[in-house]
Order: sequence, then C-alpha cells, then structure tokens
Amino acid sequence: MTALLAALCALTLVGRTGCTDNGLGGNGASELDYTDVELGLAQRGPKFDVAHSKNVTALVGKTAQLNCRVHDLGNRTVSWIRHRDIHLLTSGRMTYTSDQRFISVHNPHTEDWILKIRFPQRRDSGVYECQVGTTPPIGHRMYLSVVEPLTMILGGPELFINTDSTINLTCVVQHSPEPPPTIRWTHKEEEINYDSPRGGVSVITEKGETTTSHLLVQKARPSDSGRYTCAPANANPKSVLVHVLSGEHPAAMQHGGQLRLQYPISAALLSIMVTLMGYFYKQDIRDIL
Repeated sequence: MTALLAALCALTLVGRTGCTDNGLGGNGASELDYTDVELGLAQRGPKFDVAHSKNVTALVGKTAQLNCRVHDLGNRTVSWIRHRDIHLLTSGRMTYTSDQRFISVHNPHTEDWILKIRFPQRRDSGVYECQVGTTPPIGHRMYLSVVEPLTMILGGPELFINTDSTINLTCVVQHSPEPPPTIRWTHKEEEINYDSPRGGVSVITEKGETTTSHLLVQKARPSDSGRYTCAPANANPKSVLVHVLSGEHPAAMQHGGQLRLQYPISAALLSIMVTLMGYFYKQDIRDIL
C-alpha cells in the first residue's frame, strides 16, 4: 500500500512539497507524509466557463437571458448582482429584489445558472455579475445591452411619384441584435404579391448590422398610390404614403421621377426668423460690450 501511494505521489505531484521523505519503513521503503493531499488528488474549486457566459444583446420588451456556466460548483451558491447599484438580484433560485421581472433559472442536470429578465427596457442595460459564494467570493461579469431597433423608410412620410416612373422604397432597419429573419411589405394593409398579374414588382433585401430592403414597382400607375408599410419580423413597422401623379404638380419639386412637396411660404418664414434672430443676437452682443 505504501508503495502504491509513493507511485501516485511521484506521478501526480512532481515538484510539490506535500509528499516528504520521513525515513524508512519496516520493509525498507521510504515512508511518505501526506500533509496536504488526499491520495495524491488536488482539491478543485468552481470555475467559470466563459465560452458559455457571454455578453448579451436583447430587444426592448423581449425576455433577455444571461447565462452563467460554473464547473465544479459543489454545494456553493450562485448569485446575480447588478453593478449599477450593487444590488443583489438573486441567490440560488431565490429572488432578492422587489422587481419581479428578474428570475433565477437552474436545471439540476446542467451547470447553467440563468438570470432571466422579463420585459427588459433600455435602462436595464449594464454590467451584471454572476458570483459564486467561495471564500473570498469569485465572480464573472457580463454586459447586457437592451436595444430598440429603428425602422425607417427613406424619403417619407410622403412621396409623390410621376406616372410610368419607378417607385423605389428603401426600408432601413438599425440597432437590431441580429438581422430580421423576414421583412414584409404591404400595400393598403395587404401583403404584396410579387407574382401578381400586374408584374414589375420586386424586392431586394441586404442583411447585416444595418439591414436594407428595397421595394421596386416599375411603371407606376394611379392604382399604385396608397400607404406602403415595411414590417421587419423583429422591429416596429414603418409606413410611407405614396401618390402617383398623372401630371405636373404645381407645389412639387421633381427629383429623378420622385416628387416631394415643398413649402415655399414656410421656408420664407424660416429664413426671416433666422435673419431676425441673427440681428437681435448681434444687438445683444453690442449691448454687452
């Protein structure tokens, strides 16, 4: 038995001081003193699996989940702390905040401890720490970013199009944690059929950090007038009102077949206001000097 323990020490604890030679035993072999080792196996403590405990980007109003994976936890407790106000949110499976949107989720068959945040808002963005109750405690920090995707149609809210020109509507989706799986286009609240007998209707979508969808309607006719809506699957919809004109519009400015109303009276008033503000500003400066 002594020889077996000596072999274990030699194989697994080379360079450690836990195995010391205290003389000869009865059979002539060296006796070993195991002062800080149990059968040659070192003690192991909890360890965070950072590959499965990452920063998270979530959508406003959509449940967010921060995952913390801890190996060799033993009987220790996992807690979640919000760094903004150093507030203990959960400990084990118990919630320690009056904000019941925060829930601790753990499946006993896994090493994952999840902080679930229901109906997250932008103010919930910040640093959260998964902490293990060792002595002293150890923790792993993650950043939660709660974003609200922005949808816009360039040139809106109204567009004026000449008959027989091409309607080109460009919908842009920004600040989305991932590209929208789908983008629906509707005309007068009905989904556009790109295979309809009308023909000449197509859509081109480019996905990325900023997703762009182009709706093209060739040879525009008065029946193509109406409200067009771009509806991304993971963002708010946006609409534009299109007018297809059969002749010149007296209060419109043409630009590549697409027309937008101009307001010369408002522009003139704005110009006068700016001029007056500049005049009074100069007068005030003179009075001060």
